[in-house]
Amino acid sequence: MKNKILIIEDNEQNMYMLTYLLQNENYEIIQAYNGTTGIVAAKESTPDIILLDIQLPGMDGYTVAVKIREIEKLKQTPIIAVTSYAMPGDKEKAIESGASGYIEKPINPDTFVSQMEAFLPRELLLKRGNLL
Repeated sequence: MKNKILIIEDNEQNMYMLTYLLQNENYEIIQAYNGTTGIVAAKESTPDIILLDIQLPGMDGYTVAVKIREIEKLKQTPIIAVTSYAMPGDKEKAIESGASGYIEKPINPDTFVSQMEAFLPRELLLKRGNLL
């Protein structure tokens, strides 16, 4: 069974690369190009995983994470910040906002999926068939 991933990312090249990598690993992808549409998409689609850029136009990813965590059915959904913010304290700020994990950009296409899956709970990996 495919896990659904919502990608909230404003950069088209990054969106394309993440979508390509994850579809090749048999994930179903939902795309949102800003925080507001990302929150709406999260409510409507109830994704299994959310990949969230922090530097978004209008509403930053920290705020998006806080708002998603306020939605009852999404309180336990893994949110992984995928961001170029790599200054001291950025990772902690993302986690405090509700992110379950943090991956720095630029991403490595060879290791990204395994990095992301390291933050996933066992039941999602079982659903995907990645654990015996």
